[in-house]
Amino acid sequence: MKRIRSTLILILTAVIWGLAFVAQREGAKYVGPFTFNAVRFALGALVLVPVFLIAERKASKEARRAALKYGVVAGVLLFAAAITQQIGINMTQSAGKSAFITGLYTILVPIAYFVFFRRRTGVNVVIGALIAVVGLYLLCGSMGALGPGDLFLFVCAVFWSAQIMWVDRAVSGDVPPITFSAVEFAAASAICAACAFFTENVNADSLRPAALPLLYAGIMSTGVAFTCQAIGQKNADPTAASIVMSTEAVWAAIGGALILGERMTAAGIAGCALMLTGIIAAQIDLKKLKR
Repeated sequence: MKRIRSTLILILTAVIWGLAFVAQREGAKYVGPFTFNAVRFALGALVLVPVFLIAERKASKEARRAALKYGVVAGVLLFAAAITQQIGINMTQSAGKSAFITGLYTILVPIAYFVFFRRRTGVNVVIGALIAVVGLYLLCGSMGALGPGDLFLFVCAVFWSAQIMWVDRAVSGDVPPITFSAVEFAAASAICAACAFFTENVNADSLRPAALPLLYAGIMSTGVAFTCQAIGQKNADPTAASIVMSTEAVWAAIGGALILGERMTAAGIAGCALMLTGIIAAQIDLKKLKR
């Protein structure tokens, strides 16, 4: 039951993240990547303050210290992933394509776990990951040749993989997930704000037209979805979790088509279908089927 609940929470995470690519593409028209993410993560942290003060008020001092330690490191990884992603979105100007390339963390997570920790995962998860990657290949190929912005998105996928692995390590213990998420967002926002101060021209005139994308990215994509990620990963295999969350690419494509008028070819639709197949395969326990 816990596994099913975790999967549903992670699917919700993917839906919110996928639609956030639309918000990020629109926000990029008005503000720079550092400014966008500084405001976005600040909003996410502020939304969570009253939540963890109520829901996790009984957490021990040791648990709070652990949330601070793990949250700061997660914030650095989140900053690196988010900023390379935003730069890539700015350059590609495609919500769907950006999400698909970002989704390569689906295969990077199990590879990293095996290379660095010799941690094996179930055959069903490996099969699901491979099917999902084939789907991503079809999706990317259906949206044009790779360019410089896609390199940033690939680097972004590497950082997302590290962030997923770090979150898995953090929430596997007694770290309060909402406090952890708030610290993560605050740290990422502080780094982005410092970078924006030195590299971008920040003013109210540019923030005003970007208000709606910033509110969605800050409250929903950051405050709600990243917290759902921390809660959902608590009882999920990290590789399986990465596959479920990679469906953000499908939701980004749907949002891009409905809201921004982006088009998807037959190959792109086939890619979506394969990604969904990969998710289902990753959730099937082959050992139980043999019994």
